[in-house]
Amino acid sequence: MSAHLTDAPDGGLPLTGERTVPGLAVENYWFRRHEVAYLHCADICAGQDVLEAGCGEGYGADLLASVARRVVAVDYDAATVEHVRNRYPRVQVLAANLVALPIPDASVDVVVNFQVIEHLWDQTQFVTECSRVLRPGGRLLMSTPNRITFTPGSDTPLNPFHTRELNAAELRELLEEGGFRVEAMYGVFHGPRLAEMDARHGGSIIDAQIARALADAPWADDLLADVAAVRCEDFDIRDESARDVDASLDLLAIAVRL
Repeated sequence: MSAHLTDAPDGGLPLTGERTVPGLAVENYWFRRHEVAYLHCADICAGQDVLEAGCGEGYGADLLASVARRVVAVDYDAATVEHVRNRYPRVQVLAANLVALPIPDASVDVVVNFQVIEHLWDQTQFVTECSRVLRPGGRLLMSTPNRITFTPGSDTPLNPFHTRELNAAELRELLEEGGFRVEAMYGVFHGPRLAEMDARHGGSIIDAQIARALADAPWADDLLADVAAVRCEDFDIRDESARDVDASLDLLAIAVRL
């Protein structure tokens, strides 16, 4: 089985490299790695008024809508907004720039921002906007690739869609300077089953996927089978008190508006 980056699942958005989408075997590793943050934080959103700032394809906003009182989703891309509106009717979706959110002051309990902050040019203004729309004591949930492991040895992101990547200390500083108290900082790691896949593919299933993409080569059957079989439970999310988050794949911060 094979697919090109422009292939889309039925009724879905095309895969461009800027966002992940569900329903594609070749994208399943990255999709599950993103999805796990939503599952981890669903309880925080239960019964709450939730804003997802940068909703992408919309699968995460819809997952949270199954437990939240209300979910409003914002994205800058008009085609994406139309897709979310048609595919996920229980999500209220708006097209807007994330540094000027079309949301009243102190009107939501939770802001969700997963795998988005690294795409933004004005990260400081965005965090200020999150503080503005949150009620006092509300929570900002933010995940982002860990710069130390995602783009090792460089301040220039390898991903052309990223503007500035962060490590844990930089993420904490960004949030604290924006008027938040960091309640918890987590790292996302490969669990035992993914560690076995790493061993089968030369030490890193991530590097194996990247090498295939850079070479524009067909998928090896064993690599595709492993990628398609990845589950959310194959990732471990660990608090910084339990494991060194500087060694993590992604960072997940839970911050409280002061």
